[in-house]
Amino acid sequence: MEKLIFKKIIKDISLFLFISITCVATIVWIIQAVNYLDLVSEDGHSLKVYFSFTLFSLPKILSNILPFMFMISLFYVLINYELNNELIIYWINGITKLNFANIIIKISILYFFVQILLTSFVVPYTLDKGRSFFRTSNIDLFSSIIKEKKFIDTVEKLTIFVDKKEDNLLKNIIIKEKINKDQSQIVVAKTGEIITTTNGSQKIVLNEGKIINTENNNQNIIDFSKFTLDLNKFDTNTITNQKTQEMKTYDLIRCIQIIENYRKSELNEKNKNFFKGCAFEISPAISEEFLKRFFAPIFIILIGLTSSLIIISSKDNQNYKLKNFFKFFLGTSLLIISEISLSNTIENLEKLINYFFIPILLFLVIYGYLYLSLKYQRGN
Repeated sequence: MEKLIFKKIIKDISLFLFISITCVATIVWIIQAVNYLDLVSEDGHSLKVYFSFTLFSLPKILSNILPFMFMISLFYVLINYELNNELIIYWINGITKLNFANIIIKISILYFFVQILLTSFVVPYTLDKGRSFFRTSNIDLFSSIIKEKKFIDTVEKLTIFVDKKEDNLLKNIIIKEKINKDQSQIVVAKTGEIITTTNGSQKIVLNEGKIINTENNNQNIIDFSKFTLDLNKFDTNTITNQKTQEMKTYDLIRCIQIIENYRKSELNEKNKNFFKGCAFEISPAISEEFLKRFFAPIFIILIGLTSSLIIISSKDNQNYKLKNFFKFFLGTSLLIISEISLSNTIENLEKLINYFFIPILLFLVIYGYLYLSLKYQRGN
């Protein structure tokens, strides 16, 4: 009987969490996807790259909202149980309130591991996978980024000005290409056309113009009747390098160890690079990312413990709603504390480890309060 009762509460919490997190994640994903439309309209990437990138951002959204939605689910289910007199079934069957609180903590530990799985493995992989679409993408929708009477520098090392544009036909064109530090090229043409070949590559065919080559402050001018500029050799200014949040967890931990050993050597050269994505100058960002993956998820257990405080009071008690509000406020405050903790600069590995005593101390304080409150109720 006891197992059936606990299966029911696990089912109710998980079902409400699934429905709520799906709805909220979808809304957030749609809003975020709209913001990413600039990837098409300004950066010139194809719709395929756009949808692939936005789709792979979904696990990050889930990991960000999971703690808060888990708290909402716990409060909703437990308060409903109390209002519908379902908690009485537990007490009648000999289940103590402390045992009930412990099962809520066990459920929280389950979702703690789910969050660890998301933050440590799924999210870094999907973010890196989404970024990889930019690394392998050329300027698929080049014509969409060109605007009339505007200097467009979305493409790296390339600036384009067009006086008039009708579909892929251009008039009065100025193109500046920076070849290297000391060499650049300016192309001026009366007309031009953006052409997409059968293999998907793009180029601009320019008619009647001049090419001004500049190298070491020396210039030479070449007239042409027809000139073709290959667009596939250019990249957009979209960030394609791997970010810290996209680093594999193994590499992240290895980077922290290397930085700590380097710091102890007292060399502390700020621009020291150890391997791709791991550098001494970004050590605060590395530590922050480590905390996001392993420290922040611990607060899910604290949220579960805080939610279990609901069982201390009955709906017949005075100020029942106000008490539940303060308990909800306490859970929200814990989430805020976890976020604030991540923003602090951590100087060394010892301080990083000390951070993990914060949730342990909070757990002992809240659990101690729960235990003493229930013991006092039994005594009366």
